[in-house]
Amino acid sequence: MSTPSPERPILWTPSAERAQASTMAQFTRFLARTRGLNFADHTALWEWSVDDIDTFWPAIIEFFDLQFDTPWQTILAERKMEGAEWFTGATLNYAQQVLRHAQTHPDKPALTSYSETFGRKELSWGELAAQVASLAAHLREMGVGMGDRVVAILPNTPPALVSFLATISVGAIWSLCSPDMGHAAISDRFRQIEPKVLIAQDGYVHAGKTHDRRDVIAQIASELPSLIAQVCVPVVAEVPEGAVDFQNLIRRKTPLVIDPVPFSHPIWVVYSSGTTGNPKPIVHSHGGVLVVGLAQSLHMDLGPDDRFCWLTSSGWVMWNSQWTALAVGGSVVSHDGAPNHPDLLELWRIAADEKLTFLGAGAAYFMGCQKAGITPREAVDLSALRSIGSTGSPLSAEAYEWIYNDVKSDVWLAPISGGTDLAGAFVAGHPELPVRAGEMQARVLGNGVRAFDEAGNEVIGEVGELVCTVPLPSMPLYFWGDEDGSRLHESYFDTYPNVWRHGDWIEITPEGGSIIYGRSDATINRRGLRLGSSEIYRAVEALPEIMDSLVVDLEYLGKESFMPLFIVLAEGAAMTEALEAKIKAAVREHVSARFVPDDIVVMAEVPRTISGKKLEVPVKKLLLGGDPAKVVNRDSMANPACFDDYIAYAERHRKPA
Repeated sequence: MSTPSPERPILWTPSAERAQASTMAQFTRFLARTRGLNFADHTALWEWSVDDIDTFWPAIIEFFDLQFDTPWQTILAERKMEGAEWFTGATLNYAQQVLRHAQTHPDKPALTSYSETFGRKELSWGELAAQVASLAAHLREMGVGMGDRVVAILPNTPPALVSFLATISVGAIWSLCSPDMGHAAISDRFRQIEPKVLIAQDGYVHAGKTHDRRDVIAQIASELPSLIAQVCVPVVAEVPEGAVDFQNLIRRKTPLVIDPVPFSHPIWVVYSSGTTGNPKPIVHSHGGVLVVGLAQSLHMDLGPDDRFCWLTSSGWVMWNSQWTALAVGGSVVSHDGAPNHPDLLELWRIAADEKLTFLGAGAAYFMGCQKAGITPREAVDLSALRSIGSTGSPLSAEAYEWIYNDVKSDVWLAPISGGTDLAGAFVAGHPELPVRAGEMQARVLGNGVRAFDEAGNEVIGEVGELVCTVPLPSMPLYFWGDEDGSRLHESYFDTYPNVWRHGDWIEITPEGGSIIYGRSDATINRRGLRLGSSEIYRAVEALPEIMDSLVVDLEYLGKESFMPLFIVLAEGAAMTEALEAKIKAAVREHVSARFVPDDIVVMAEVPRTISGKKLEVPVKKLLLGGDPAKVVNRDSMANPACFDDYIAYAERHRKPA
């Protein structure tokens, strides 16, 4: 895949004042002052950050005043990807970096939570530290200690943050699932890591409807024989017999005690999408996610004066990532509920009421707002909003333009692309650079992101495999239970020796920006020309009649490929011969005649993961003859019922006509 994108129009340029006040500019001045380093542009700075990692990562630690309980002996024991040992000898704790801000401004809001279940709640830094101290003391009394696992089924609300910080304060390992996930999806995750404690909310409200989860939680608990205690956050009923009320565990007046742990001590277990087979239980380290998160905060221009919100469920890694805003002393505003309830303006109203400075969400949310035709700039006051972030899937150029036309003209739009795998971003924004439609501004400092062709050669201005060529502290320590490391190796390192292959198509522009074209394992190959699916989505979803779409390319041995396009119609639209011709013309004009679909099929929904990614690969496997029960884990889907329509299509069209 080598076709470069045309030059994209500039939609926004920072003022000189804003650029120079950014944390990125402060960091470059810090490097000049303390290390005598000066760089011509961001590409030069990025190249230094990945070439001289022995200087770069200590500079990040010093700039953010990260405190170690004991100093490190070596920065990187050996420059290798698998089994890299970072900052050997050093001890610290992620919770300490966050909760030290409670000492300097205890009355400042740390977390403001909007929840359909609980309403609006505010937690000051002092209150957060006190609740963490109390719960940590109770966990110790339960027998939870270094390396034990505490798991939770909680939404994106204060109990989840308090439970997370209390767990890691005692050196235990955290793992979280969202309450709306299916029983099998949660059980498949938690059984692998044999937890000691389960903290669960017995129900929740979503889109105005109350969901009782008591039976599901009881079933999951019965499948976890390692449990020594259960904690309940009651919503729909009294605390069940044998469980402890969460509120009773956060009221004790006790000093905050945070146990130092090695830099590479596990902090949490997160999971791959789990769309096929058992989810991969990915283990990250305290020090790794902390230093990489701080480096990434430069690309988000986060500081202590920010009020930060990222629309995320607790089942997405963005739940974990949002706490970087706390680590730099900022305030977080969280959202728990349906983003379109009572309407799609709800999140924008929260942004106005809370005077958010940074608002992030999945690309699907912004494109949904665009399709719905809402105009937030006319409905609410967004004068405080300085930055907007997006991730989860590529944000179309049209959505970029919608934000600048209908949200705010003077706002920094800074999409990121990364993954659960490394708990961070590969490419992101840069507060000193212009924003181009459909393009991410820069490669993240310290992250050796490159585009490789099939032979493993770096390409610029062409589309290639997204790879990472240098070790990164937040790369997985290991997969839980992967004793010989074979599953980790097969997931990332079996294509290019000692190089991380992520599975996305990326183009690095000559200016240092980047465009993500979608998953490389869902590649469309038409008569020798390969394409990422996002280019077809951009052409098709720009049509007002189309709300959503999914395309797969079915390659049969000895036969030409067959490419069905599944579409979701906008409200009031109907599938007609004229619309079919319009769709094909859009693909022909904006992509290529080679990529005109062989079949256009109306569906009620596009199947998506909980984090909002289109399930292209499972649909492709299904249509190639895969077992419907095996190609996808329905409990990991946001909308599992819709997959039945694709099974029915597969039965009718197992082979191309």
